[in-house]
Amino acid sequence: MTNEEAETNEAGRLVHDGAALHAGLFTIDTHSDTPTNQWARPAWDFSARHERAVDRSQIDLPRMDGAADAMVFAVYVGQMGRSDEGLRVAHELAWRHFERAHEVLRANAAGCGLALSADDAVRLKAEGRRAIFLSIENSYSLGRDPANVEKFHQLGVRMIGLTHMLNNDVADASTDPRGAEWGGLSPLGREIVSECNRLGIVLDASHASDAVLWQLLEISRAPVICSHSDCRAVCDHPRNIGDDLLRALAAKGGVLAINALPVSVAPEGDQSRTEAIKDVLRRFRERVPDAATLAEEDKAYEIACAGHANPRATLADFVRHVEHAAKVGGIDAVGIGCDFDGGGGVEGLDSVDEFPNLTRTLLARGWTEPMLAKLWGGNVLRLFRAVEKGAR
Repeated sequence: MTNEEAETNEAGRLVHDGAALHAGLFTIDTHSDTPTNQWARPAWDFSARHERAVDRSQIDLPRMDGAADAMVFAVYVGQMGRSDEGLRVAHELAWRHFERAHEVLRANAAGCGLALSADDAVRLKAEGRRAIFLSIENSYSLGRDPANVEKFHQLGVRMIGLTHMLNNDVADASTDPRGAEWGGLSPLGREIVSECNRLGIVLDASHASDAVLWQLLEISRAPVICSHSDCRAVCDHPRNIGDDLLRALAAKGGVLAINALPVSVAPEGDQSRTEAIKDVLRRFRERVPDAATLAEEDKAYEIACAGHANPRATLADFVRHVEHAAKVGGIDAVGIGCDFDGGGGVEGLDSVDEFPNLTRTLLARGWTEPMLAKLWGGNVLRLFRAVEKGAR
């Protein structure tokens, strides 16, 4: 057998055994909305296998088995009024979501556990349990008191996303139709960056404006993550980041975790869906997020999404972002953050049990096991450890 034939056979074997290789890696997805969209439903059972076609869920413990060792689960509070009352209600709503998250984790302690550090996540895998990190998406729920960062840290939060689709009191968003409010971070935002550095909380710039990320890279004492973002050079969407920012993020030890949200993945995607969702947010941005208003907003959101379908996006489209990020930022700067249970999902990568599909595809394209180990978890664990080490 020639060397060329041996290499071909070995490549074929690796692709065939992709699921086994995948299970042996440490695998983490850095953003999903399961606590807000699934755990908030009292009858929804995280320990039972669900079907995407039945209840639209994409993650549960049975589907994680052999596919994902760890997830970063985000508590998201949609942005409404920034009045004192609106901020108070948003803060209380986030607190209740975290209390519910802890209830779910206690009820499923045999299969998963709360991870407060990178070492916790590795230990939980060794114990045969899934590791669950907790994060905040949209610092609207922090209110205007930097001390709230420590309150949520005590609840187990180890990552904070500064914005969602609209500007808030912390930072500018990449998609606010009114444009920039602060020119990046607000004075409060800079205080929150300092608190996160002090406590060892990962700063997440997904959804934030370019100016915010540039400023984070300048002032943060620890590496920064984009927990669910894509490459603007592949798909020109305002939520994605350009090559210059990607290089700067990589140079500071940061990670771009590739998102599976169709509108930010598909190069020729119809952006009318993004505009329709922004219109819903505009209509509710001065309201107080009480139960009745949230239900009204959910209905408006469903109508907007039904009238503006996602563009068709596939695993091949997703891979283009992964490989572009690895080429521009380097293999040490790429991770996975699919935004499952929050709108993410493409054909071939539409629920957590399909993660091995990505591994098989990349193996077939020449990716090695060490490269895959960095992509799936090594880079994120390294970032978490750097943030932990930098905490005072």
